[in-house]
Amino acid sequence: MRAPNTRSTERLHWVYQPFEGARLVRAHATKKVRPKPEYLTQELFGQTRLKLESGNDLGPIRVAYETYGKLSSARDNAILVCHALTGDSHVSSHRVSGSKPGWWEGMVGRGCAIDTDRFFVVCTNVLGGCGGTTGPGSLNPKTGRRYGPTFPAVTVRDMVKVQREALSHLGVDRVLCVIGGSMGGMQALEWATLPGGDVLSAIVIAAPGRMRAQAIAYNEVQRQAIYRDPAWKGGWYRHGRGPSAGLSLARMLGMITYQSEQSMDSRFKQATSVFCADSTDCATEVRRYLHYQGEKLAERFDANTYLCLLKAIDLFDITREGLSYAQVLARIRCRMLVVGISSDILYPPHQQRELVADLAAAGCDASYAEVQSILGHDAFLTETAKVGSIVRGFLDKLWSEVQQ
Repeated sequence: MRAPNTRSTERLHWVYQPFEGARLVRAHATKKVRPKPEYLTQELFGQTRLKLESGNDLGPIRVAYETYGKLSSARDNAILVCHALTGDSHVSSHRVSGSKPGWWEGMVGRGCAIDTDRFFVVCTNVLGGCGGTTGPGSLNPKTGRRYGPTFPAVTVRDMVKVQREALSHLGVDRVLCVIGGSMGGMQALEWATLPGGDVLSAIVIAAPGRMRAQAIAYNEVQRQAIYRDPAWKGGWYRHGRGPSAGLSLARMLGMITYQSEQSMDSRFKQATSVFCADSTDCATEVRRYLHYQGEKLAERFDANTYLCLLKAIDLFDITREGLSYAQVLARIRCRMLVVGISSDILYPPHQQRELVADLAAAGCDASYAEVQSILGHDAFLTETAKVGSIVRGFLDKLWSEVQQ
């Protein structure tokens, strides 16, 4: 990771946007700016172009992120939290009145497993997202209109490149830990493969070492649901008037893969036994649940963004520069914790156990833990007590060693 310097700071300027919605305050490009302790929501605007893994150039790039806690004087307490497919930078509520809950509430915060009294926590919205970072819904400076379907393909590696840039400008030279679940776990693994010792540890939760055909198949069906919506219009729909039916259907399928047979039976045991004479008028609780989840996502998420991130997941592959999968794993020098979910049908736990075996065979310091839960893939988000206990134990030991 490049250490921050005056030259690189001058290539970027900052726009601060407090979480409570105060007006934007623009900083001069030549002024060296450091984040305020406990600063809430910030956006970084880059003036340079990024060479994507596909070979395309993209820029300028805006990165939305949130910080929690304070960066220590030794700059040794930074933790990067990476979000999953439909997440964003708001990982947890802030210490202000009325702050909204985040997507990993209970895992990040004062006294939590990722303790913001101890650690400086950063969460960015990924490249290609629609939570403030440049993505398909952003304006293309060349055309003056939204990128839409012309937004170039991005990979997990591209997301990590942008995260490294953002952390460098926050004064973070080395990351204590990168942690994430699902697509966030893919980012954490990609971080671990970076040369240069930028990361001391990585926690990969409910994510594979590399994509498998069945998960790609699920994504393809979701993709086709969006394409077949008449409102898709080749991706050139008006903002706010996109293929909501197709996106909702895609989310419904996604939600099924995030559950398990046990969790569905437990949640809807009574409802599925109810006889309905007219199924079109009398939906069961299962249908209500799926339709609610689909409609809720369609109200807040962009279809082009959903497709962009699905493709990034499909392309997830840590091999590079002519090296094989095993050779890349052998380059990992940070400590690894891989966590599986016992009932996960999207990325079953045998995939995480296989990753740990591959890491061990490559000579890496890797350990495995499994969350016993009937809640399926989504357990990494909902079983905060169980996941938190595993993460806390790992971080406590790591932090103790760092402080010695």
